[in-house]
Amino acid sequence: MGRSEKIKVEKHISKSELIKKIRQLEIQKKILKRLYFIKLRYDDVPVEKACKQVGVSKTVAYEWQERWNNEGYRGIIPKFAGGRPSKLTKEQQNEIKQILNMNEDISIKELRDLIYKKYNIKYSLKQVRENLKKWKDR
Repeated sequence: MGRSEKIKVEKHISKSELIKKIRQLEIQKKILKRLYFIKLRYDDVPVEKACKQVGVSKTVAYEWQERWNNEGYRGIIPKFAGGRPSKLTKEQQNEIKQILNMNEDISIKELRDLIYKKYNIKYSLKQVRENLKKWKDR
């Protein structure tokens, strides 16, 4: 059994606000990496060497360069719509959230099996684990 915390963290903002700020900074970090790549290209560093320095494949590097050439700064801003749409409807996700609120000790495997029985939707354990983060944050 661990020792109790002597100093508790002050919750100046909600957890959802904190997560939003983290995501914003992650996007800025991605933009910064792309700008470093473009700066290396400005310095006439070959694509192969520049992509190694920023840690991306040549394919990705050429994609960034093409978007930079076509759109400038706007072209290197990440364009993602949040990934693949959920197999579950919003209503089904809300039902799962209610189930989680009533039974916090449910295992990932039990939740996966419940989703299959109730909605006839197959998820891997990894998918359930990833979705669980979203369902708990709502």
